[in-house]
Amino acid sequence: MVSFTHQDAGTGEDAWAASGLAALPELPLDAGELAGQAFIVLAAHPDDESLGAGGLLARLRGLGARVTVLLCTAGEASHPDSPTTTPEQLAAVRLQEFGGALTHLLPDPHWRFLALPDGRLANHRTELHAALQHAIAEATAASGLPAERITLVAPYRHDGHTDHEALGSAAAEAAGAGGHGLLEYPIWYWLWADGTDPAWQSWLRLPLDPVEQRAKAAAMASHLTQVRPLSAQPGDEVLLPPAFLAHFERPFETFAWQRPAAGASGGSYAAADAEGVFDEVHTGTDDPWQYTTSWYEHRKRSLTLAALPGLTYTAGLEIGCSIGTLSVELAQRCESFLAVDASSAALAHAARRLEPLPAARTRHLTVPQDWPDGRFDLIVVSEVGYYLAPGELAELFGRVEAALLPGGTLALCHWRHPISGWELDGDSVHAAARRQLGWADAGLYRERDFILEVLIAPGSGEDPGRAAASVPGPEG
Repeated sequence: MVSFTHQDAGTGEDAWAASGLAALPELPLDAGELAGQAFIVLAAHPDDESLGAGGLLARLRGLGARVTVLLCTAGEASHPDSPTTTPEQLAAVRLQEFGGALTHLLPDPHWRFLALPDGRLANHRTELHAALQHAIAEATAASGLPAERITLVAPYRHDGHTDHEALGSAAAEAAGAGGHGLLEYPIWYWLWADGTDPAWQSWLRLPLDPVEQRAKAAAMASHLTQVRPLSAQPGDEVLLPPAFLAHFERPFETFAWQRPAAGASGGSYAAADAEGVFDEVHTGTDDPWQYTTSWYEHRKRSLTLAALPGLTYTAGLEIGCSIGTLSVELAQRCESFLAVDASSAALAHAARRLEPLPAARTRHLTVPQDWPDGRFDLIVVSEVGYYLAPGELAELFGRVEAALLPGGTLALCHWRHPISGWELDGDSVHAAARRQLGWADAGLYRERDFILEVLIAPGSGEDPGRAAASVPGPEG
């Protein structure tokens, strides 16, 4: 447990602003995905919800999402040395403040008070778990949503405050056991941590529009016992001074995101399922993902091609080519090119597109179990990594490492939103690549919808786009 008090100066907001916090990637949940979920927001004390997740609550209000708030304590221990206000009096006032704050964030606040003792939640884990399970069951019954579309919003489990950590840990256990999503919001972390701490660098950012910022500010201001002194006497000092509140006046909120477990409602897919799943997807339509008509797809394809450091390559391999829209453009930059896919239906479309290019071929392969012969100086893995189980993904990167020539280019591009029925998402695929391969990063582009990354295999001082002319092309 971190040792600190609210009177500590801590890390100022200027230091956090200089840390790169504002450049964190966005939370990959769009309006439709947020609206299609039910949220259970947990607060250890009145004001936690406003400080850590007030903007999110305002967003959910605008989207019409179902939200339940569980308040664990009345925060009666916030001023233990007050000469003017007893804990009982403070509890009554803080509960009124809590209700008032919620009216700025939710149209018809649905909240429940657990009446547990402030500062001692760690001794009441049984009650916390029971309350969480009841709220989850109630939300599931009322919404009819599967487990993976129930999301818990809780204090960061390593926030440094005993109550926040007890509640955050209980939420993490419930989310993991039930297959639910989990958003953890830090509060006191901003005081005692600083920009060198590695924890925040994997978090995600939720940008807030002006309406959401105003709603959050109004909610924060409703907690008068915390943002103003109770009196001018010692022991009644302000608990949340302006320097601390500045951390929560940013035009964004920050969350640690634990995505829901795949298959919470009945198992997850792996590589062996890909042919059946995607053959069915391609039945009755030549372009199920609008590769040829969507501006999003055109733009992403252009960014991928522009990110490749070499103008031309000797031998290119595309894993998961689908109907071949990217393949056609990749093939024109390669002396030989092989496009593979697990779906024979998709591959038939790709073969027709590539037919005018004599150096390009297709093969029906399910990676990583199957793998083509030959070595390559360009391998592209686009929108396919999350269709593998974690062990299969590790095997895929092992195959890539053995097949990519020294100085060769590995291009990765993946959708960042949750993939229903599959265990991984785009961010986890890229993190696994960086962790397993440890290669130099030659480029990274990330926005809310997708992540694009270029890694360079070690070992050659040549231009990564031009390997030796004697490299054999892939065997058909």
